[in-house]
Amino acid sequence: MTVHLESWSEDDLHVLEITLGDPEMMTYLGGIESPDKLAERQARFAAMKNPEAGLMFTVVDDATGEKTGSVGYWEKSWNGDEVYETGWLIARAFQGRGIATEGMRQLIDRLRGSSARRYLHAFPNVDNAPSNAICRKLGFELLAEHEFEYPKGSFMRCNDWRLDLTK
Repeated sequence: MTVHLESWSEDDLHVLEITLGDPEMMTYLGGIESPDKLAERQARFAAMKNPEAGLMFTVVDDATGEKTGSVGYWEKSWNGDEVYETGWLIARAFQGRGIATEGMRQLIDRLRGSSARRYLHAFPNVDNAPSNAICRKLGFELLAEHEFEYPKGSFMRCNDWRLDLTK
């Protein structure tokens, strides 16, 4: 399956509903988000217009035009550095086809050489084997495990993967 990235739009709430609103999708991320939280996130993603601060994209199937999920990046202060954090979610109906890896590869290509930050970090749950495998495939370096509170009141262990965008 070939895919491309499209900038997040005002019409992309359904992408959040099929990812962040799906209990199985949210196993490693503390559970589903309420409709109100999804609407808040939709507004935030649609407002992201500054490439230096971060952007969100939908991952679109070239053959059908169907939106399969999302990839994106945003600014984060991490261990005394200003870095980008990244994340991806591909709806269950589209998983296992390399879509997340290809979507992230395209995102990384956009960031390489034109990025305001040197490093891109991903923080998948230590138990999320598919997301950790994507980091490995894309050349991220595993730095350490950390405990994060996400969502508020829920703690999880995550791997800190780092990619040097200058290479």
